[in-house]
Amino acid sequence: AQPSRRPGLAMRILSLAVLRHSDALDEPVLLSMSSDLSQFGFFQRGSVKEMITFFNKTIVKRTPPGQRQTVQNQEYLVHVYMRSDGLAGTITADAEYPPRVAFSLLTKMLEDFEREHPAWKEETRNEALVFAGGDEAIVRYQDPANADQIMRIQKNLDETRDVLHKTIDAVLERGERLEDLVERSGELSAQSKLFYKQARRTNSCCVVS
Repeated sequence: AQPSRRPGLAMRILSLAVLRHSDALDEPVLLSMSSDLSQFGFFQRGSVKEMITFFNKTIVKRTPPGQRQTVQNQEYLVHVYMRSDGLAGTITADAEYPPRVAFSLLTKMLEDFEREHPAWKEETRNEALVFAGGDEAIVRYQDPANADQIMRIQKNLDETRDVLHKTIDAVLERGERLEDLVERSGELSAQSKLFYKQARRTNSCCVVS
């Protein structure tokens, strides 16, 4: 069956994630992730979450320290902020969600996360840290108008002008193919790999989620 979303749910955040990465790590560590997958069918949600995690790690691994970038894959955008200290945040959202709001939220989210988990650099397990701020944010900021206060407080909004906009293929290193990375991934179940292939064939909405 073709993956499908429920109609009338534009401008949605699918996930907020906090990761860490450094040259000492083969793959980024997913420290915490909050998601809202209610727009997908119940039996699709496990694969959707696995694909979100896969794309988050793939993109964070290829984002230089200190850089912000927005990566497009089909109709979804993954907004990434990789701090110079290796703490990274991602927001996976519909293309309609304002990037300026997303990056303001990312800056605040990473500050809040570090305040809650000051020893994050020592964590090597995936999703081992509970981040209440992420669970609250994914509910509150589904409506980007609720981020107005954050944007007024932050003084470095002009930095968002330096955000790079790329497709997922442009993020990959020379010679890398997304299909090969999916197939070789040890973190994706066979069901999720099949889910990805089906979505890819039908040019479906769920490829990035």
